[in-house]
Amino acid sequence: MLRLLTITLALCATLSAAAQTRSTPMEAIATLTGPVQADNTQVKGNVTFIQNDCGQSVHVRIQLENVKEGKHGFHIHEKGDLSNGCTSLGGHYNPDKVDHGAPHHEVRHVGDLGNIEVNSTGIIDITYSDAVISLNGKRTIIGRSVVLHELEDDLGQGNHTDSKKTGNAGGRIACGVIGINSDLEEWPCRDGGAGALRQSMAIVTVVVGLILSRGL
Repeated sequence: MLRLLTITLALCATLSAAAQTRSTPMEAIATLTGPVQADNTQVKGNVTFIQNDCGQSVHVRIQLENVKEGKHGFHIHEKGDLSNGCTSLGGHYNPDKVDHGAPHHEVRHVGDLGNIEVNSTGIIDITYSDAVISLNGKRTIIGRSVVLHELEDDLGQGNHTDSKKTGNAGGRIACGVIGINSDLEEWPCRDGGAGALRQSMAIVTVVVGLILSRGL
């Protein structure tokens, strides 16, 4: 029996670890568009999110064009509802119900991704990492939205009444819903690891049954 217990525990550990190890990254994408502006241009582009493994930082690549020069607030919003354009996407994604802040602040909305800074070409292509957002688990950003704002986000440090809520970043000039861009079967930890654990335990149950049937 001790031998059986030892084998079972070893299998549980091995299979759980294997279930959490990925051969390919998780990837999601949001295609952003905005209203046609006075000069007949339109903010548009893609934001790509890549997470190499469960619990790791997410790499964010922002590729946009026709953006007005300067700094613009850039956030994940709570909803993926485009029925009324960017206005129906809800507020910043903030499951912890805390104050607005900068990406590096200990207290911040999950969706607080700070500012992007665009030069005179109106084109931006940058990549950075964020350790708070995730593509899997209970706090996944999949199905939520990306919003680009008209003004600079004051990162919760301003004196405006909206500073601690939105960063006083002004209106929404472009937005898009975050959708899956990789095979669902390659997302074992999307439900916080529960799916992977269930698969592992099912295999363990079969193996233990075989062990018992052979009298080991």
